[in-house]
Amino acid sequence: MNFSDSEIVASVMANDDHRLVDQAADADVIFLNTCSIRDHAEQRVLNRLKELQHLRKTRPGLVLGVIGCMAERLKEKLLEHDELGMRVDMVAGPDAYRELPQLLADVEGGRQAMQVILSADETYADITPVRYGGNGVQAFISIMRGCENYCAYCVVPYTRGKERSRDPASILNETRQLIQAGYREVTLLGQNVNSYRYHGENGPVDFTTLIGRVAAADAQLRIRFATSHPKDMSDALLRQMAAHPNICKSIHLPLQSGSTAVLQRMNRKYTREDYLDRVRAIREILPGCAISTDLIAGFCGETEEEHQATLEVMKDVGFDFAFMFKYSERPDTLAAKRYKDDVPEEVKTRRLTEIIELQQALSLDSNKRDVGTVQEVLVEGVSKRADSHMMGRTSHNKVVVFPCATSRPGDYVQVRIKECSSATLKGNCIDH
Repeated sequence: MNFSDSEIVASVMANDDHRLVDQAADADVIFLNTCSIRDHAEQRVLNRLKELQHLRKTRPGLVLGVIGCMAERLKEKLLEHDELGMRVDMVAGPDAYRELPQLLADVEGGRQAMQVILSADETYADITPVRYGGNGVQAFISIMRGCENYCAYCVVPYTRGKERSRDPASILNETRQLIQAGYREVTLLGQNVNSYRYHGENGPVDFTTLIGRVAAADAQLRIRFATSHPKDMSDALLRQMAAHPNICKSIHLPLQSGSTAVLQRMNRKYTREDYLDRVRAIREILPGCAISTDLIAGFCGETEEEHQATLEVMKDVGFDFAFMFKYSERPDTLAAKRYKDDVPEEVKTRRLTEIIELQQALSLDSNKRDVGTVQEVLVEGVSKRADSHMMGRTSHNKVVVFPCATSRPGDYVQVRIKECSSATLKGNCIDH
């Protein structure tokens, strides 16, 4: 989501006669687009802000702004120099990017500037993002903003506001523009894409209908989406995925915990059994579909038995990949108000290590099953490890490295998988 937002910011500033530069040292205006999901992310931003202060010596007129979720959460605090030991000129929340030129004018007039009001409507539907820093093959399309799930550990509802879905016509228009520009894969983005619902003159459009329309725009365009909420993952969506070969057979379905009691404390609105039921539906309707997940170790009150329940679900599902974190208490969330962060840090670390080690084994098992098979790979570019090799991804979102001198980014190639690690498949191109 943050990368997509950065492209919107680039578009807004380009329309105000600004241009992107490659190095911070060459910039007159620097925006740090921020995340507040974990404390670690915020600390990295604060450290980066301190590092950038030295540029003011060589560029006295430098404007330094903080935008995004952290701007929304901390607001005035970011402008209080003495408290943070740094100078920030501008603060803009996730719904204030249209106002950046005016905020910049305020700063240039000698004032600090802040706009953090959240909108009740889709804010950027008519803005064509500036695609930068990518590979020219993959692009992101934001289809909705905000969240109303109020998971106990999460700040997103407070930093990004209520759910609002974007007009499907504007989404399809952006999709066609990307196709014309040569992009071969798009990812539809939302905090919970399954709850996308747009009410237009011709009736409501839900996510199942939307993704079908996007997939129908070009059979050679791969479609991905993120993120799904287990409580809203419908059989209808799975059948739509099965009906369109170009909708990638890969679903990110955050579990967070394998214990129903912990899920209740997290306010996740599903049980362990509900989650496993959705996995069974995926296996039945989309055989071979890859499933990835998010996992949190050491949430408030988590017992050893509840931790073991998470490991058990991991084994039952056999996740192909996972994002794994220690619980990090965020101010003003439901968990911070209701529960004590009472799992000792060393216990969190040990449990996270066990989760990571198990997932590495599961990922290796998943990749081993692909050895000997032929996979269609969308080429993304040259491998970072060897200039003589290319890299790309399968429909299952697995990274493949292979030698193929004639392939170019955006090509579809057939690769026979010869070997693997827990993170990467390796093979030979057999058809181009």
